Amino acid sequence: MFRFLHVKMPIAKLVLICAMLCANPTALAANVITAARAWPAQDYTRLTFEANAPFKYQLLVLKNPDRLVLDIEDVELNSALRALTDKILSSDPYIKQVRAAKFKANVVRVVVDLKGEVKSNLFALPPAGDYKNRLVLDIYPLQDPLMAMLDNRENAGKTDSNQPKGQEIKPIVEPLPPNIGGDEEPIEPAPPVTKVEPNPASNGSADNAPLPPNTEKPADKPLPDKKENGRMLTIAIDAGHGGEDPGARGANGSREKDLTLAIAKKLKAQIDAEPNMRGILTRDADFFVPLHNRVVKARNMKADLFVSIHADAFTNQAAKGSSVFALSERGATSASARYLAKKENESDLIGGVSLDNKDPVLARTLLDLSQAATINDSLKLGKAVLGQVGQINSLHKGSVEQAAFAVLKSPDIPSILVETAFISNPEEERKLNDETHQDKLAASILNGIKKYFATNPALAKTKISEK
Repeated sequence: MFRFLHVKMPIAKLVLICAMLCANPTALAANVITAARAWPAQDYTRLTFEANAPFKYQLLVLKNPDRLVLDIEDVELNSALRALTDKILSSDPYIKQVRAAKFKANVVRVVVDLKGEVKSNLFALPPAGDYKNRLVLDIYPLQDPLMAMLDNRENAGKTDSNQPKGQEIKPIVEPLPPNIGGDEEPIEPAPPVTKVEPNPASNGSADNAPLPPNTEKPADKPLPDKKENGRMLTIAIDAGHGGEDPGARGANGSREKDLTLAIAKKLKAQIDAEPNMRGILTRDADFFVPLHNRVVKARNMKADLFVSIHADAFTNQAAKGSSVFALSERGATSASARYLAKKENESDLIGGVSLDNKDPVLARTLLDLSQAATINDSLKLGKAVLGQVGQINSLHKGSVEQAAFAVLKSPDIPSILVETAFISNPEEERKLNDETHQDKLAASILNGIKKYFATNPALAKTKISEK
């Protein structure tokens, strides 16, 4: 004999619940938006929505006035969406304002009022790193600012012959705007670099002294024309991570993307102060640049060298020291190098890259495997830089290591990745946040670059590079 248990619920209470559900259909929303972020930059502006489940969405492009209308289904208008309005800065180059409101049952409409005509790209991302499901809206100018810069230089070159003799058009050097390896077998590492222990006396030498920011040259030593003694040398400086991709986290909360940008800006300032040298940044603010775009930017600017700046992290806080890496076609020189390359190559997954927006020309460029000579030069550059960095910080490895870093895959530009220190080490994290130490790091990298050029003169470049 079975006995059934009946749960009694007052009829009035049951009717009340049904009435609430009917009166408030949003209570049945299948998804919840947990965050909404804005990443404004001259390259492009990115809006990111994050939720517990995959997004259902539709985008409309409207004119007069220019605006984008994004309908997100199965969500309700909550505080995270409302807060996006206050995150749009008046200085945003492309967005005037963002409005969010309930459009119909379980549909939120987000209207992006634009400052002019733009190109847009909307795509969804699966969970990656600390992020849940994301919906990303990228807003680009009609003309790529980088290509506009190159066009300006070409036009300037056409009028160069009309300039009075002795008068030159100075280069337009502005902050660059924006937009894995398989089974490996160990190979022999590059020859070791003699480690130089930090010497308090050497830190005060002219070669290692940091260049004070915004310091004018003495009147009796005017800055020489950068083209009198040879052609302009262009150094591409890549600040690792950025935007949605914070990089490694320090023991006390520092973010790798902030520290790499600070050091990159200091390195650019010091390079720009050198005769016949200029630095270009792959990013000059807190926004994400896909790994392949960093390579292409350097190639479009006809860079002579590419230096990517990072800060390492490890589960053991005792790990410390600086390292320098170059690309490998055959495999990693150590398990740690292979692990680091895998971690850095995941930057696109964290930062967010649309897989439907690949340029076939870029794909051919990145598939060029005729890099033996370039890798050899990269090892020479890495050895010179590692020797100089070893004078202001201990070295984690005494030789240049190699692995399949995606950001180093330029077929014709010597490229290195500098792990300045371990951000996971509390003492090294403190030093990385110290501006004086940042100056010294930048100066040591520059000294290594100058040492490399002293024995490896740069080859001739095209006219675009020399303007």
